[in-house]
Amino acid sequence: MQERLQKIIATAGVASRRKAEELIVSGAVSVNGNVVTELGTKADPVVDHIKVNGKLIKGTLSAQEKIYILLYKPLGVLTSRSDPKARPLVVDLVGPYRTKVHPVGRLDFNTEGLLLLTNDGDFTNLITHASKQVAKVYQVKVKGQPSDYQIRMLERGVTLNGRKTAPAKIRLLEHSETNAWYEVTLHEGRNQQIRKMFDHIGHSVLKLRRIAIGFLKDERLQAGEFRFLRETEVKRFFNYQAAKSAAAKPKTKPAPTRSKH
Repeated sequence: MQERLQKIIATAGVASRRKAEELIVSGAVSVNGNVVTELGTKADPVVDHIKVNGKLIKGTLSAQEKIYILLYKPLGVLTSRSDPKARPLVVDLVGPYRTKVHPVGRLDFNTEGLLLLTNDGDFTNLITHASKQVAKVYQVKVKGQPSDYQIRMLERGVTLNGRKTAPAKIRLLEHSETNAWYEVTLHEGRNQQIRKMFDHIGHSVLKLRRIAIGFLKDERLQAGEFRFLRETEVKRFFNYQAAKSAAAKPKTKPAPTRSKH
């Protein structure tokens, strides 16, 4: 699917859309070997080879090439690749990459916020597996005002469907007479976990959005927009996990030496 060059460049994380326009006008952008200087020129990021200052950005994808996308999921969109009810799907929002990626974990139909999509199974496991402990941060608006005791109880863990939740971090952001906003950090991702946690203490969730996945944040993304992860961002996830795994391994003590008599 063809899109304006400045949008393709911005989506790839190379530059902002305004800066991309400046790059195009200056002659720094080429499509399939031809320099393009006219704003409004369109290209297909899957088929065409697009270069900025001689560096290839997302062009034709080989079967082996890994794709890492950060999307801001809007409300009313299903985190799935298919749906028998024909509801809107998150993969529909990534255009030509629709059939090439899968969602990493899930966000509820009525939850908005950051969501990763990829075709890398190792990366998916890294982000979603509870033992990897990649934190996800949410902003939550709840009905009423939970007591400090109730919040501490949620932080320690409560039993949902016969299994206790992992420890969480919860911070009050603001409150009124009728509701309160919290920042909630989880290291696991059960189905509708935050909604069930607050239902457990009698304060239902009114709004829910994910604002961070590990170190990854992007306040610039609007609902329905996406960008590709930079190579350094992908490596940072893998390097962090490798370092954490190494630190968790028990250190072997040297065998005691026997004194000679």
